[in-house]
Amino acid sequence: MKVLIGTFVTESNANVPNMATIANYDIAFGDELIQKMGVKDIYDNAGIEVVPSIYADAGGHGVVSRNAFDYIESCFVKSVKEHLHELDGIYLFLHGASEVEGLGSGDHHIMKSIREITGPYFPIAVACDPHGNLCQEYADNCTIIRSYRESPHTDAQQTKRTVSKMLCELLHHRQNIRSIYRKLPLILGGEQSVSTDEPVLSINKYMDEMEKDERIRSASWHVGYLRHDCDVAGCGIIVVPNREEDIPFAEEKADELAKFVWDRRHEFHYTGLTAQPDEALKMALEKEGKPVFITDSGDNTTSGAPGWNTYVLRQFLGVKDLKKRVIFATIHDPKTYKQLLNVEDGQNAHIALGVNFDEWSAPVELDVTVKCKGPITGFMYRDHNKAYAHCVVVNVKGTPIDIMVADGRFAVVEIHQFADAGCPLENYDIAVVKQGYIFPELKEIGALCIMSLTMGATPQDTRNIPFKRIMRPMYPIDEI
Repeated sequence: MKVLIGTFVTESNANVPNMATIANYDIAFGDELIQKMGVKDIYDNAGIEVVPSIYADAGGHGVVSRNAFDYIESCFVKSVKEHLHELDGIYLFLHGASEVEGLGSGDHHIMKSIREITGPYFPIAVACDPHGNLCQEYADNCTIIRSYRESPHTDAQQTKRTVSKMLCELLHHRQNIRSIYRKLPLILGGEQSVSTDEPVLSINKYMDEMEKDERIRSASWHVGYLRHDCDVAGCGIIVVPNREEDIPFAEEKADELAKFVWDRRHEFHYTGLTAQPDEALKMALEKEGKPVFITDSGDNTTSGAPGWNTYVLRQFLGVKDLKKRVIFATIHDPKTYKQLLNVEDGQNAHIALGVNFDEWSAPVELDVTVKCKGPITGFMYRDHNKAYAHCVVVNVKGTPIDIMVADGRFAVVEIHQFADAGCPLENYDIAVVKQGYIFPELKEIGALCIMSLTMGATPQDTRNIPFKRIMRPMYPIDEI
């Protein structure tokens, strides 16, 4: 038996000006694709050969350019057409939050295009991020859909392997099953749905209990994605029956799970400590012990923000007689990065840091000393030895403030990334990062972690985002 495998990942934030072009994708084919996806041994153990299609990962970015998407989709379609005669199934990792220029959801379009080739009964399994959007047609096109349980996504690779095992089991014991979908009139940001906190903790336990019934193959709750306005935004439920005769039971369980989530809609909240920017700064400066993490949540690069806001930097520059060592990881400014790249380590330079796109990214005139140059390496399931962006680390003269000036928007969310860039975290009292919720490694060592409710491309108050195309009424935008 043979299974086609592939990946398409874009978390598209429509509030940033730059589109995701093909140059923004980590593209792989053949053996490199197989290595990156990390599931080959699952299929090997089941006696199934994998056939690579395309691996395309842009992470958090802007809306996908039509040219980039057309190329990526054409690779999927070409692979399916070429190998359909020898394939027994398809396994895909589709993030679920892409938005394509003039088209809508790229994930949904890829699945529709593949189904037009395979017909309705061919087994297709999809692993996805819970911060992706669903719709009825997409669910109908997938035999199996399952999202990660955890946010932050510590179970990402585990979920991909679980879905692969489910597909292998299905291929060895064929059943005419389908993914059962329920849409909820509920829209949430990722920072309101951290899995170590309620109500997500209880939702995950509820799904774990559901899956103990032999009639249920998989259950998942999809938070959804709200950084582009679209008709498929909002929370969703997927329940996959084990056998065809279990479909009516799975329909009942889908209704029960949807009600369980809906009944807890008032419990969703920001996890951990949140504060308005001035109060967040005050708490960080007053905290004894280190490190202290401030997350610049309005410029959350893990959710597609550009990472170029200078607002928090301006806050710190305004502090008189600052004693604490501070590192900004990072500020994205390609022009300034290029200027600094030509400055030797230990030498001085005058820079205007900030791309001046809006008031949040206003430039700041600084005299700096170049300390070092280094890569911004991968985190979580991405290659920790690969540079996904680069930075020049500078010290603002006369202050204890260091800044990683970056040529890309890639996030810094793990300890090794600081050391890889040449600025080990233990050297600092305070680290300012471009995240929403704090990631597990940093949270574990943080003396204090504060989500500063800054403005920018990823504002945290869902009620203030001007949606036009979503289903209405929708909680908490509307009181239901």
